[in-house]
Amino acid sequence: MRVTSPTSDVPRARLAILASGTGSTAAAIMDAAGTTIDATVALVISNNSGSGALEHARTRGVPTLHLSGVTHPDPDVLDSAMVEALADARVELVVLAGYMKKLGPRTLDAFSGLVVNTHPALLPAYGGQGMYGDRVHAAVLADGAPQTGASVHIVTAEYDAGPVLAQAVVPVEPSDDVASLRTRVQAAEKSLLLDWLATHFR
Repeated sequence: MRVTSPTSDVPRARLAILASGTGSTAAAIMDAAGTTIDATVALVISNNSGSGALEHARTRGVPTLHLSGVTHPDPDVLDSAMVEALADARVELVVLAGYMKKLGPRTLDAFSGLVVNTHPALLPAYGGQGMYGDRVHAAVLADGAPQTGASVHIVTAEYDAGPVLAQAVVPVEPSDDVASLRTRVQAAEKSLLLDWLATHFR
């Protein structure tokens, strides 16, 4: 049975968050869940046992799980453990929020079309293997691009190649360096994801 809202008989959708780092986006999703996002965060998974994402989840009473090459050295076993954890949590959407590991084929097959990620550029521009974080912003600046932005997209086996679900444009200022551009794009990325989730679960 799904988790139900205390104020409604309608079961809320269940989502999982996968995150590797500080977990600021994961925390924002958890705080919005049940209010602007009509869904329940059923599980937070991290490949980093000391991640801020797991700590944010624990302080909010959200179930957590550490899955990594430390807990499961065999990649195939790790992949199967991920599928089992997500299935046991009965999740209907998986959100990658700063998750720095590639999902295995079993996970992508079991949750085909149900895993979303953000990218700090306007895909398909500046996407693909090796294009993440400051590498993206440095490439944008090196090209003299007048604008960049953020994308929400479906995760597939090929890096950044899944269907784009939403985008937000961020103008590039003449004075920008990697740090200043990163700050604005990260803010746009988080806002875009929260808005998309709110619309998706409306």
